[in-house]
Amino acid sequence: MKIALIGYGKMGKMIEEIAKSRGHEIVSIIDIDNQEEFESDAFASADVAIEFTAPQAAYGNYLKAFAKGVKVVSGSTGWMKEHGDDVRRMCSEEGRTLFWASNFSIGVAIFSAVNRYLAKIMNQFPQYEVSMEETHHVHKLDHPSGTAITLAEQIIENIDRKKEWVVGKVVNPDGSVNCCHTAVNGTEGEQASDALTIDSIRRGEVPGIHTIRYDSDADMITITHDAHSRRGFALGAVLAAEYTKEHEGLLTISDMFNF
Repeated sequence: MKIALIGYGKMGKMIEEIAKSRGHEIVSIIDIDNQEEFESDAFASADVAIEFTAPQAAYGNYLKAFAKGVKVVSGSTGWMKEHGDDVRRMCSEEGRTLFWASNFSIGVAIFSAVNRYLAKIMNQFPQYEVSMEETHHVHKLDHPSGTAITLAEQIIENIDRKKEWVVGKVVNPDGSVNCCHTAVNGTEGEQASDALTIDSIRRGEVPGIHTIRYDSDADMITITHDAHSRRGFALGAVLAAEYTKEHEGLLTISDMFNF
């Protein structure tokens, strides 16, 4: 398979290594300093482009790839609220293909399936209060993580007593703490009983830890996914590219893994 890389940071380099080890060819590498490469024949020859950049750049990258008839696998977060409807339309009506996931780790895919199943069970037991905490490296500027938001939305979908997620305590890289409950709509104040709190911690070089707790007066049930390195994310992205080559439309992890 011919792969183009959009974004050539740590993740892009790891994806390149894994893709080559699986027998694929990297035909184009695009980073911030060579955007003209989008217009090249090499880029247009790619079966799939794998995109890991920034929220403000992702949507524009999709448009440039689609214009060349190149399918896209993307792990960029933060663009969905503003551009999600356009992307869905392009994939459903214009024949474009995007495989998007907030996290490509196989372990996270399994964890997500467990999260959905546990939430369905906990819908029957209102004595358990659910909360979430995510921890990432100090270079990650956004919070909560895209993965935490995805997990929270799964919980809200399956637990009737939860209607929205809110930003909880934020521990910054310098150790300072911001403590508030900011709802999805941007309002601040006391946490409502129908809100799911997501706490965020930024420290060291942590690849990613996501913990979901169900706490009651009697006991607490906790599930955690703890990534040892970014390699699992990179492998998942290459597996997604292999899947995307043979499929069309707006694709997700749940399409690739039938849990």
